[in-house]
This record gives sequence, C-alpha cells and structure tokens, in this order.
Amino acid sequence: SCFLRHARSRNYASESEMCKLESVPLDFGDYHPLKPITVTESKTKKMNRKGSTSSTSSSSSSSMMDPLSSVLDGTDPLSLFAAAADPVTTTATMDGTRRKRDKDDSSAVGSDFEPWSSKRGEILARYTTTEKLSIVSGSFSRKATTTGSAVSEKVRTRLEELDDLEEGSQKELLNLTQQDYMNRIEELNQSLKDAWSSDQKVKALKIVIQCSKLLSDTAVIQFYPSKFVLITDILDTFGKLVYERILSMCADNRVSLPDNFSPESVNDTAKETCLNWFFKIASIRELIPRFYVEAAILKCNKFLSKTGISECLPRLTSMIRGIGDPLVAVYARAYLCRVGMEVAPQLKESLNKNFFDFLLTFKQIHGDTVQNQLVGQRVEMPLYLTLYSPAIDWILQCIAYHAPEVLLTEMMERCKKLGNNALLLNSVMSAFRAEFIAARSMDFIAMIKECDESGFPKHLLFRSLGLNLALADPPENDRLQILNEAWKVITKLKNPQDYINCAEVWVEYTCRHFTKREVNTVLADVIKHMTPDRAFEDAYPQEKFLPFLDMFQKESVRVEVCKCIMESFIKHQQESTKDPVILNALLHICKTMHDSVNALTLEDEKRMLAALINGFIKMVSFGRDFEQQLSFYVEARSMFCNLEPVLVQLIHSVNQLAMETRKVMKGNHSRKTAAFVRACVAFCFITIPSLSSIFTRLNLYLHSGQVALANQCLSQADAFFKAAVSLVPEVPKMISVDGKMRPSDAFLLEFLCNFFSTLLVVPDHPEQGVLFLVRGLLNVIQDYTWEDNSDDKVRIYTNVLHLLSAMTQEAYIYHVDKVDSNDALYGGDSKFLAEISKLCETVIAQILDHLKTLGKEETLKRQSQLALYFFNTIVAHGDLRNNKLNQLSVNLWNLAQKHGFADTKTMVKTLEYIKRRSQQPEMSHFTDLALRLPLQSRT
Repeated sequence: SCFLRHARSRNYASESEMCKLESVPLDFGDYHPLKPITVTESKTKKMNRKGSTSSTSSSSSSSMMDPLSSVLDGTDPLSLFAAAADPVTTTATMDGTRRKRDKDDSSAVGSDFEPWSSKRGEILARYTTTEKLSIVSGSFSRKATTTGSAVSEKVRTRLEELDDLEEGSQKELLNLTQQDYMNRIEELNQSLKDAWSSDQKVKALKIVIQCSKLLSDTAVIQFYPSKFVLITDILDTFGKLVYERILSMCADNRVSLPDNFSPESVNDTAKETCLNWFFKIASIRELIPRFYVEAAILKCNKFLSKTGISECLPRLTSMIRGIGDPLVAVYARAYLCRVGMEVAPQLKESLNKNFFDFLLTFKQIHGDTVQNQLVGQRVEMPLYLTLYSPAIDWILQCIAYHAPEVLLTEMMERCKKLGNNALLLNSVMSAFRAEFIAARSMDFIAMIKECDESGFPKHLLFRSLGLNLALADPPENDRLQILNEAWKVITKLKNPQDYINCAEVWVEYTCRHFTKREVNTVLADVIKHMTPDRAFEDAYPQEKFLPFLDMFQKESVRVEVCKCIMESFIKHQQESTKDPVILNALLHICKTMHDSVNALTLEDEKRMLAALINGFIKMVSFGRDFEQQLSFYVEARSMFCNLEPVLVQLIHSVNQLAMETRKVMKGNHSRKTAAFVRACVAFCFITIPSLSSIFTRLNLYLHSGQVALANQCLSQADAFFKAAVSLVPEVPKMISVDGKMRPSDAFLLEFLCNFFSTLLVVPDHPEQGVLFLVRGLLNVIQDYTWEDNSDDKVRIYTNVLHLLSAMTQEAYIYHVDKVDSNDALYGGDSKFLAEISKLCETVIAQILDHLKTLGKEETLKRQSQLALYFFNTIVAHGDLRNNKLNQLSVNLWNLAQKHGFADTKTMVKTLEYIKRRSQQPEMSHFTDLALRLPLQSRT
C-alpha cells in the first residue's frame, strides 16, 4: 500500500512542457545535418617527360568531410572487386547487357502499341475445332559421321539430312484432337530447344522447316488462326536462338557489342556463320517454309549490312505473291508485319506495300477456288471471313501506328472502292485510332449500310463501331442519330447471342451520352429480346434495371453480374448518394450477393462480397437527415446479417453518426438529439453480440462505450463496459489470425491496456460503489487461466498500477468534454483514496508473489525482466522520497541483476535516466537513489 499512499503527485502541464524538444533558432547559412553534401571535383594535369598528360582528381565537400570516404583513404573496396572481375561476373554482365538490348528492341515501339502477345490468348480461345487434325512428324534421327571427315563431306551430309526431311523421313499422325495437336506442337518447340542446347543445329532447322510446312495446310480451316499462333511461337524461338548465337560470337574479350552496333564491328567468323544460315534457308525448296524461316531470322541482317533489313522486307513481301491460298497469304503478311515492327518499325513503306498487295488480291477471297474449298469443308462464308480478322487487324494496327491522318484517310478510301468490303471495314474500325473512327461515325455508318448482308455480318460491324465510341466521343450533333441507326440493325437480330454481343457495347454508349429515359428504352429492348416468353414483364414499372438483372437465371452468373455492377459503382461513383431509385436497385444487388452465401462459400469469397457491400454502405448519405440515415442502417442490418464484416461496418457507421450528431450540436444535446444518440447506442448494443469474433466484440464494446460516454449517455456506457468485462473470461487460449492459430495473450494484453486508459475517465455509478468497473475487471483477470510460461498477468497488473496512480491525482491527465470524471466527483476525498490504496496493495502483492514463483533456474531470465519492468513503474509513478518505496525499488534493481540475466546496456541507460531526472526541480532525492543502484557485470 506504500505505493499509492506515496504515489508521485503529477503536474501534467509542466511535465509536458519539460518533455518538449528544445527549439533552437537555425541560421540557414550554417551547416545542417540533413543538408546534402556538395562534392566538387577538381582535376590537375601534370606534364611528364614525354609530354603526355595524366590527371589526378580530388573530391572536396563544401561543408564537411564525408566520414565514410575518409575511412576508405581514397580506395573503394567495391571498385577494387570490380577491377578484378572474374569470368563468371563478366558473363553475367554480358547477359545483363543482352537482356537490356532485348528490352530496348521490344520497346522500339511505344507502350501505346498493343503487342502481339496480348492478342495470342484471345485467338487461341476463339478459333477452336472439334474436327480431327493431322500433323507430319519427322524422325529426326542423327546420322553418325566420322571424326576425320573433310569439310566438304560434312556439308554434303547436312544437305542430305535436309533433303531427308523434305523427301521421306516423315510420318503423318492422323485423327488428333485439338488438344493432342497443341501438345504435339509444344513437344516440337521443346525438341527445338533441346536440339539447339545439344549443338544439333541442323536438327533444329529441320524442326522449324517441318513446322513451317504445317502453315500451308488448311484442311481444318476454322482452326487455322490458332495453328498460326502455335507455329509462329516456334519460329520466334528459332529466330531468337540464331540471333543470340551469332551475337555471342561477336563478343571480343568478353565484352558484348553495344546496342546500336554497326556491321563493321562484327567479326568475320560471326558474319560467315550468319551468311551460312541464310544460305541454308535459301536452299529450302518449298516457298512457305523458306519464307517463314527467313522472316524468323530477319533481325540477323543487322550483322551483315546496314541496309540488309530494308532490302529484305520488299523481297519477302513480293515472295508472298506466290502463295495461292488467300488465307495462308494474309497470315504470312501478318507475320512479316510482326517481325518488321520488332526489328525495323521505322520502315513503314514496306508495311504499306504489304497491305496494298493484299488489297490487289482481295477479290480472290470470293473466287471459285475458295468457294469450292468452303463447300468441301461445309463452312459458311460469314464464318470463313471472320478467320481473316486477326491477320488483317494486325496488319492495319501496324500501319496505323502513329500514321498521319492523310494515310488513314487514303486507306479508308481504298477500302470503300472494293466490293464486299465488310471484312476490311471491320478491321479498319478495329485497328485505327478510336478518335479517328468516332469523328467519322456517320461516314462509317453509311459504309456499313452499303455492305452486302450475305458476307460479313453487319451486327459485327456495328459492334466494332460501338467499341470505338466507348473510347472516344462522336460529334455531339450526331450522337442521337448514330444510336438510332445502330439500334435499327441491332433490334432486328433474331439470334440471342448475336444480339447481346452487340447490345452490350451500345448500352455503354447510351449510358455515357443520354438520360435515364434512353437507357430504360435500351434495357427494355434487351429484356424483350432475351426473355420473349415472359408475359408478366408487362406488369413491371417503368424502371427496367431490376428486370434486366432478373434475366440472369443461373444464380452463380447473377452473383457475378452483381459483383461487376458493385465494383463499377464503387470505382466510378465520386459522391455519396441518397437517390431512392439507386438505393433500391443497389440494395437489391447487395441482397442478391449476400443471399448467395452458404456453408460452402469460401472465406475469400465472403470477404470480397462484404467489401463490396461495405463500399456501398459508405457511399450512402442522407446529409443532415440523421434519422433517415439510421433507418437505412437498421434496414441494412436486417438484410446483411450473415456477413460479419458488414455488421462491423454498420456498427462503426452508427457510432460515426452519433459523433456527427454531437458535432452538429457542439456537445449540447437537445431532448430530441439525446434520444437519437441513445437510439444509435442501442443499435450497437443489440448488434455486437451477434458477432462471432470475440476480439471484434471486445473492441466494439469498448469503442461504442467511448462513443456513448462522449454523448453523455453514462448508463449506456456503463452497460458497454460491463459487457466487455463479462466477456473477458470467454477469451480462448488460441485464436485464428489470418488462417493461423495464434496465442491470444498478446491481443488480450493490448485490449486491457486500452480499456484501462478509458476507465480513468469513466465516472463511478452512484449505486455501484467505488471503482466498480475496475474491481470487476481485476476479479476477471485474477480468475482467468493464464498460460504457465506467460507473464502477461503481471504486466497487466503493472499497468493497473499506472491507472491507479493516475486516479490519485487532483486533476486527471485527460477528460471527456461535459462528463465529470472521479477527480471532480470525489475531489480527492480520503475514503476514495483509501479504496484505491487497498486495490493497490492487492495488486502489488500479486506482482511480488509472482516474482517469487520465478525463482527457479529455468525462469530466472523472466524474473529479471519483470523485476526491471516493475522497477520502471515505481520510478515513473511512485514518490521515492518514501523510504519503504525507495528500498523496494533498490531490491527490484538488485533482483533484476542478481543472476546475470539483465541486459547491461538497458541497465546503464536506466541509471543514466535516473541521474538526469535528479537534476530536475524537486527530484534531488534521485541523486541518493542513483548511488544505491549498483551496476553488476554479467561475469
């Protein structure tokens, strides 16, 4: 009891002033530690006997010497290591340079250019088949050669191997499914890499030739775009391997070529190897593999001459004219554009020539040969024309990239002149800049109208136009006419899939540029098309949004749609809303998401749904109509009772509502507002018990009690704090944190410390006795079953001493506005202080008893730490002029060091602190205390 009878009297205002950092006026001309050090370099040239110059450099700081530099005495150890670079380091440097070069090459076009890699997945997903496929497989057996054979014999053998591939060493694998075919292509890709890594370059070339030949096969024509993607992946791999191989031969003394190297810096060996590759490829007999393999290594022309690529591109463009099948030819043009944009994006003339060549042969698409092929494979012309889209889209994208409007206009005019040009028109709208298309929307609509309906489907043309108008706005005067013209075509579509594919794009256009009336009209048309047999729709009100959602019959699909809508709302809604139509619709959507939760729903899914619903709740505001706001929260609670994070959000929102009411009333509640905040408090008190997480309940009881106290609802605040006290015994030993089981002691300690801080300002209830909440909490802590190896109970008791010490002060360190705490209620009454003293005596006895139980050898370290912790509490809060308290602190100090477990550094700093405190007013007794605190070494 000596602790509280002799608790240090505190003057919090003077202590706070004393603890402030000393302010020193700063002259900005003076040195400042955060000021950057300015380094100046001076070079002195000395002439030697031969007249050559050598330079010495010295660095000087404008303000002070750099301590790190001075230690090094002018030598940087990292530089010394770098100077003695070992071969491994050098090789790594070369690899890094190579990776950088690859990155630079790929970024020769800007980030606004959509790369081929982003289109690859879409093509593979779209162009599939259920028909059986075939593939030609080579044996790739390697013939033995004698070691001493002449060079001419070696060359002849390699040529024979290539001939073998073209003539007979192949077998055809039939009746492959699409997946089998893709697996086989992947095996060939891996075989290519394996052959290359094992230095079987001819075998690698054989594989590439065989794969290229597959691109002449259109037996299953609807799979051709996907086949093109798979085969060209192999060609790209081959091209990169050849380029890297020749580049590695150019390294001189392990120093790689610079990024913008010239052919003159390439050594003769590398050039000869490069020429050898081109000669091998030139000897391939068939046109299509010869074209593709040469295009794959187009970049290697950089090793031979500056103009190599610019000379090759026109020749390869002309080679394509020899390919008879228009589909095969257009994909060859697409591949040439692809490699052209990678290695020489500046050579746009060749790309333009490539496209104009295609325009000249465009009429082949509607020729007899193609028609016969389609009849044989039972493929309709509209489907056949869609096979061209990926290739033409890519060619036009390459041409349109940063192209002047004059060129785009010229190309548009050329397309106009061609008959049956819907395919080209669609590709133009897919590839050209959205702003270019949007500005000429009416021109494009006129062209779409003129297209032949039997060819490329018109609804796809309107879809492509709509996609552009989602990215760029058309002229304002044309907007309504554009919508009318488009919807005339869309509404006539009979196939639901075609209709919805087109309508989804134009719904966005309607939402962007028109009012709710037009949006409702469009949604009504969507409902009419997608649910023609549901007569009850006529009874729906004018609002068409919710009936639109009802079309999604499958629950999982409807929930995904609702999630998309909520994500979009949260992302784009800038201001809070109270619009009843919006609230009704979004409550329906959130309710749909909430009702999808069941026992099998994953926790991640629950978290995502709760986050979306919480995002909506935060966006709802009725302004100063606080009662309407509370009614909304009550309705939301009844609707979303199965998602705990939503209930937690509602409790926080209601608490915030109570505090906003307090702010508006400036703390002086009227009868009406007092009743309202009590209703808010009641909402929280009723809702918290329904939560499953015990620490969430504890923290919300504490938080809501603080809000009740701030609004002068004293009996309600007591109810919250009592509920928290009664909940503490239910805290389990282990709790789940992020899916892992963790001990709960640390979380309970944190909560109780926060609770103690609040209890300081909670006034006693007139009918409950002195400090009834503190007593109740201490009883709970005493009865709680703590872990045997835990000292948290004693740490909590030590924090209780901090609280009790603060309660004995004449004026507390903080208060709640317009709430009288115990310092005002009791006014330092001796009976009140005597009650605190009794509590303190009990707590200190508990602490000392626990310290005695830690006297065993295995717990001496814990005893040392706790003794020092208790010592610091006495120094901070006790009046050490009392002899008993002074002696207790000395005993604790000695106990902390007794068995050599004390941290010497901590003990030294603690003693230094006590000596500094002794110099403050009324703290001279700390000088004597410091003399009684010896420092013992661990030894």
